[in-house]
Amino acid sequence: MTTFTFGDAASRIDLEDWGPLAEATGPEMATSGATVWKDEASGAESGIWVCTPGPSYWSLETNEFVHVLAGSMTVTEDGGSPVELAAGDTVVFPVGWKGTWEIHETLRKLYVIY
Repeated sequence: MTTFTFGDAASRIDLEDWGPLAEATGPEMATSGATVWKDEASGAESGIWVCTPGPSYWSLETNEFVHVLAGSMTVTEDGGSPVELAAGDTVVFPVGWKGTWEIHETLRKLYVIY
C-alpha cells in the first residue's frame, strides 16, 4: 500500500483550474484544486479545493469531510441555523445534506469525499 504525502496544502499554488462552480446560485464562482488520492472503485477521494466568494446550493450524494485552511463561509442546512466556518474549522457533511454555502472570502479546504 502506498502512503500519500501532501506538503504545505495551505499555500500550495500548483493547483488545476477546475472551472466555474456548478452549484453557484449567483455570480460565477471560480474553482481550482488538486486531487491527492482517488479510489476508482468506491469513488472516494481527497485533495485541496479552492473557490472564490459567492452563494451556492448543495445536495450531497456522498459524505464529505472538510478542514478549512483559509477563507470563511456560512453554511446553512435546509431548515437549520447558519454555521460560520473559518480557517482551522473542521466539519462533516453527511450524505443527503442539503443547504447553502455562502463563501465570504476565497475558501481553501482539504476535503475527503467518501
